Amino acid sequence: MCDPNDMWLGAGVCAGSTGRFSFAASEGDSDASARGGGVTAIGSRTDHCSVMGAGGGASGRSGGQLIFGLAPSQKALTAQVGRDDAHRLFELSIEALDSTRALIDTYAIACDYAANHVHVATKPRHVRELTEWADELHGEYGYESARLLNRDELQGHVRSELYLGGLLDSRSGHLHPLKYTQGLARAAELEGVRIFENTRVLRYDSGGSRGGAGGVAVHSSQGTVHCEYLVLCGNAYIDGVAPALARRILGVGTYIVATEPLDPARARALLPSNAAVADINWILDYFRLTADHRLLFGGRVSYSALQPRHLTESMRKRLVRVFPALADVAVDYTWGGYLDITLSRAPNFGRLAPNIFYLQGFSGHGMSLAGLAGKLVAEAVSGTAERFDVFARIPHRDFPGGPLFRRPSLVLAMLYYRLRDLL
Repeated sequence: MCDPNDMWLGAGVCAGSTGRFSFAASEGDSDASARGGGVTAIGSRTDHCSVMGAGGGASGRSGGQLIFGLAPSQKALTAQVGRDDAHRLFELSIEALDSTRALIDTYAIACDYAANHVHVATKPRHVRELTEWADELHGEYGYESARLLNRDELQGHVRSELYLGGLLDSRSGHLHPLKYTQGLARAAELEGVRIFENTRVLRYDSGGSRGGAGGVAVHSSQGTVHCEYLVLCGNAYIDGVAPALARRILGVGTYIVATEPLDPARARALLPSNAAVADINWILDYFRLTADHRLLFGGRVSYSALQPRHLTESMRKRLVRVFPALADVAVDYTWGGYLDITLSRAPNFGRLAPNIFYLQGFSGHGMSLAGLAGKLVAEAVSGTAERFDVFARIPHRDFPGGPLFRRPSLVLAMLYYRLRDLL
């Protein structure tokens, strides 16, 4: 699983190849089982199977940003679910941030956590949007952790002439995603969870396990697990295990580069508060410093499932556009992976049967929200589903076009947003 081009996986914390976690026995029983190896599956505190190893997917390969809210705007969520549930969803997103920090503290997970995230404006229209957003957060949601920054104030967080203003949130932040995910996995094992790495789930059958009509048999590459409850959280890697779910999400390629280590003073001069940063374009750029003083810079999205040509060179040009002073700095690592998006960009939680749950479609907001999702599904399995059902009430539609045309249709649709980013 170690990709030498992936800084997280190439830095001595390789998922799936360390022998930290056990392989599945040929047969076994479990009260509840999850399919997936990321933060959601681990956070559900159920025994689970993962083909890639703990953190081998987006949970361990992302930029590691922890951001308040969901991917759609609160106005969009209000239109979909009503004001009361929109408020509940926002409050749950804040709980996700708080519980991530609490887990780090409780289990002493060494994952380079740092506070502060800034959304930045690249054009006057963005300044107006950030101002309206700040007014909504303060007035409608009573969220005071977010603070609007003018251009001069922004320089205390991002030393770039490209940006016209920002929205700083001190409750959001960033961390090393693979260290966090594997630390969470070790904590889960301390709580009695069994993690079966290098174990691909092939299919499941409901209605015939553990001697009861409602049980589930999960067939894997290493054997079969019989359980009363099944949680599906494969996200972009759900493959053919649950075709009905695969139709509601699309795996989108996203990419990251990391520079060579910078002199600490030079690194801090770029981002004085050590904040993570993202612009608010539809096809956005995001960046932050790492603990060893590299600049991590992400962006570029491939809706076609094809990796962009000359990826390192094009990413480096975007980086230098933000920080021209880094024109002489080498890029040491380039990597990418898939995140799953829904048509509305809202998370998609629900049930395929009373004892089969699913969680997917975090649409780029999964680093903290996925952990909360695991907690909510654990509550639901235990019989308390009110909070889980707040997410389950969000309406979702399949991507149009069917298996052959859904991706080309999305590529064409995204041309509109790419053009809008230029205006």
